[in-house]
Amino acid sequence: MKQKLESLLQQAVTALKTQGILENDFIAQINLERTRDAQHGDFATNLAMLLAKPAKLNPRQLAEKIVAALPSDALITKVDIAGPGFINFFINPDSQFQVVKQILDTGSEYGLSKIGVGKRVQVEFVSANPTGPLHVGHGRGAAYGSAVADLLAAAGFEVEREYYVNDAGRQMDILATSVWLRYLEACGEVLPFPSNGYRGEYVRDISANLHKKAGDAYRRAAALVMADLPADEPQGGDKEKHIDALIDRAKALLGDAYKEVFQAGLDEILDDIKDDLAEFGVSYQQWFSERSLMDDHSVEQALQRLDAAGYLYQQEGASWFASSRLGDEKDRVVVRDNGQTTYFASDIAYHMHKLDRGFDQIVNIWGADHHGYIPRVKAAIQALGADESKLKVLLVQFAILYRGDEKVQMSTRSGEFVTLRQLRSEVGRDACRFFYVMRKSEQHMDFDLKLATSRSNENPVYYVQYAHARVCSVLRQLDEKGRQRNPQLGMEHLNLLTEEQEAALLTTLSKYPETLERAAVNYEPHQLIHYLRELANQFHSYYNAHQFLVDDDKLCNARINLICAVKQVLVNALSLLKINAPEAM
Repeated sequence: MKQKLESLLQQAVTALKTQGILENDFIAQINLERTRDAQHGDFATNLAMLLAKPAKLNPRQLAEKIVAALPSDALITKVDIAGPGFINFFINPDSQFQVVKQILDTGSEYGLSKIGVGKRVQVEFVSANPTGPLHVGHGRGAAYGSAVADLLAAAGFEVEREYYVNDAGRQMDILATSVWLRYLEACGEVLPFPSNGYRGEYVRDISANLHKKAGDAYRRAAALVMADLPADEPQGGDKEKHIDALIDRAKALLGDAYKEVFQAGLDEILDDIKDDLAEFGVSYQQWFSERSLMDDHSVEQALQRLDAAGYLYQQEGASWFASSRLGDEKDRVVVRDNGQTTYFASDIAYHMHKLDRGFDQIVNIWGADHHGYIPRVKAAIQALGADESKLKVLLVQFAILYRGDEKVQMSTRSGEFVTLRQLRSEVGRDACRFFYVMRKSEQHMDFDLKLATSRSNENPVYYVQYAHARVCSVLRQLDEKGRQRNPQLGMEHLNLLTEEQEAALLTTLSKYPETLERAAVNYEPHQLIHYLRELANQFHSYYNAHQFLVDDDKLCNARINLICAVKQVLVNALSLLKINAPEAM
């Protein structure tokens, strides 16, 4: 219905261009909203006020010309002009029933939009360092990123989902060294484990598998490993210097074999992450390796482009990116005085690679702790010669897990964390995904385990799924009573749906396409959650107030058609969120 009105308004704008009131090349952005007060009609637009300046007319005068130029349509019973120039539309009450036929005819395609057709969007999300299993904090970014990508696809965009694998740098060296030290323990060597190493049980598992596969091939005497190292923190030393010295020692003692130990840790953790995300309903078209940026000289090429554009300078033996000239708070080192490129240099190359792939929009989904990183990346995009508005960074607050009143501490390094797999096992995938996108991504979130596992109306995902199960139950009862459903008869008598709850459901069903489109273009899957909760609440109220399998076949089939439309929309929305719609609960 909203799309129909927008089309009529666009036709009116075209007529105004023909009349010379608007320039032919003018593009009108139509803003049409549902009214809050029925006295003001069903929909309203401020189009006349937006076009008043280019048309050089008083908004109210222009509103009169827009209304006069509107094509007649049986959908509209009345058009009013209110206030300074608002145009209010009153919709034919009988038209509300059209949504039932539309839903049942289009099925799974109901609500899909073409607003993004012809536009390519890349969505990069999760991208957690492959130094340990995904924990409950990563889960929120996974659910949110997956929902954003799927909403954009439903709105017609061509979407590529990408995971950036941080398989280079110091953290991966700390992991590789931690794996090797645990491997040495499995070989029978006795040595202290560094306070800054990765201590989780998963490291022991990787090391045990490595020992089974390689035997003592990577074994080196503990005395050689620990000889003359800087003291660790528990001994009054510096834990950072200690772990860095251990990394250097591992590389020196293992030689080329260090890469094999490194790869063993990376492969096992990355395979685990891939399996975990697949079980969580998250898939990617691309797993992009950070190391590939070094191997194909992308980092070098990116720095050359910055230099050619005049944004690199030398100071104290290091190369600096003059990012402060482009909105960053200070300049950034891209090549250290020892000749090593920084993590930021890799990030510049990665975004250069994204831009060169020709996406119309690049969407990065980061943890909220990366907020300060945004200006430097946008500065890099500008320095590379691109429009920084091509990059959209969406921030996700980590979810905070509670067991009773006790907050669970999480640290990948110490190994004290609850994995996403454990959470899924406890509350199920459906509850995980629903709860994770229930609020705006930048809002803090407390994950209530007790609520997520409860089978009650207080549990929002249970409440929504129960609405679908109840419709299925009604259809089973119809079959058990030996009655045949007659969709055509029901369609011919939808005018019998005169109850207050029926009118509310019809209105909400008609809102689904605009809700989906709005959720997609604003990157806000929580809007779809709010919609589902409203639809479920209205259905349960209807279910509790009225009988569906009444003796009057005309009314019975009209009501069955209505609740089947509710069922279809529930399935469509839940499927987008990768949440099941059970037939019985």
